[in-house]
Amino acid sequence: MAADDKIENKSEELKGKAKETVGQATDDQELEAQGQSDQAKGNLKQAGEKVKDVFKD
Repeated sequence: MAADDKIENKSEELKGKAKETVGQATDDQELEAQGQSDQAKGNLKQAGEKVKDVFKD
């Protein structure tokens, strides 16, 4: 299950990066901000998974 979570978190981060890039290209500040937010959520979730891994071993 943890591997699925890691994949999902990375996917969220990558989607956020794509949104940010499209927002920059189209000068859509709202989309760019959403992308940055999605990336931050993905990164935070990934950090949580790393903490879980440390305590699991």
